[in-house]
Amino acid sequence: MRIITPAIASIVLLATISLPARAGERDLLNQCKALVERMSQSPTVGAAVKPEDTEALDHCRQVIKEWTLRDSRMTVDEDGHPLP
Repeated sequence: MRIITPAIASIVLLATISLPARAGERDLLNQCKALVERMSQSPTVGAAVKPEDTEALDHCRQVIKEWTLRDSRMTVDEDGHPLP
């Protein structure tokens, strides 16, 4: 199991913040899910977190929340096929 250092986590968080302009919506969702999971598994949970890291996590959590609400209202899948 790899340990994510705060420097690497900061780089990943900054990259995630800058990606919405380039990534598709589904790609952003997947990146946010991965980021939140990595940060929750980090051994430094509860340690001092930089403000920009907190902002990125808050942003990702909001993206995930919006997708959850959006998906619950959809009657088609991401490819446009009707749900069973």
